[in-house]
Amino acid sequence: MRTEELMGVLLFVGTVGAVYAVAGLLLCEAALQRVRVRILRPGLLWFRRIVFGLALAGVFCIAYGRLIEPFWLEVTRVRLESPKLEGASRPIRIVHFSDLHSDPHPRLEERLPDVVAAEKPDLIVFTGDALNSPQGLPVAQRCFTRLAAVAPTFVVKGNWDAVNWRGMDIFKGTGVRELNSEAVKLTVAGVDLWVAGIPYGGAAKIPQILEAIPPQDFTVFLSHVPGEIYEVARHKADLYCAGHTHGGQVALPFYGALITLSRFGKRFEAGLYRVEETRLYVNRGVGMEGGCAPRVRFFARPELTVIDLVPPSG
Repeated sequence: MRTEELMGVLLFVGTVGAVYAVAGLLLCEAALQRVRVRILRPGLLWFRRIVFGLALAGVFCIAYGRLIEPFWLEVTRVRLESPKLEGASRPIRIVHFSDLHSDPHPRLEERLPDVVAAEKPDLIVFTGDALNSPQGLPVAQRCFTRLAAVAPTFVVKGNWDAVNWRGMDIFKGTGVRELNSEAVKLTVAGVDLWVAGIPYGGAAKIPQILEAIPPQDFTVFLSHVPGEIYEVARHKADLYCAGHTHGGQVALPFYGALITLSRFGKRFEAGLYRVEETRLYVNRGVGMEGGCAPRVRFFARPELTVIDLVPPSG
């Protein structure tokens, strides 16, 4: 975690803790006053109302972040133009999602394939972190199996997949195509298109993969983290799909993500960016961080990204 992210989290947690500490003191004062014991000056009714109002709002925010937002999927639509698609007979549709983080009990995994199917994609891409625990494997595999029946589905491993579950064949038998530092050529809507991808930790092979792709063909590059954007842009990939940041998972209005766990901090926290001729899309993910992290989302809804690739309109 970057220093500025750590400081932001500490400030946020400290502020919330202070509100509840003061609210607790005021409750104690009110209780003691009922038995005519006074340890604090009476008055300041406005101050008490503000503190109790903030404490009550915090309770509602926690309930919302745990019970509502994690199940409230947002579909984001992006339209990208490229002269490499001049010969396409129609728009090419890619559905991108990331960070499923399946636990033993499903959240959005059972509904996700139907939402994807309704978009009628030409291909589906997943940019890593499938599981929070081995017990979540059946949940994730059922989801991927259904997705692979909708359209060709390409996946790469994230840090949880490559590090925590190194010996587990997560995608076995699901019908998806795992990209392990390789590129696959497709013909879609009459044009050639390449899907390339690396697992987490495979950045050293980016030049080798991308230099082998004909420069006149449109290239979609998959990596779990957005941190390789400058290297990918140097080799002129057209679209870079990533995840990992969760959009912060907990974000604040007008500020955004508190934590991204990215070496670029908030620079590529979520959404669409452009670096040279490469477009980067950082998906907020579908699930939530595993381990001891709280299963909450706040101002960072689960996201499915629908990307339409088209020739220049002019």
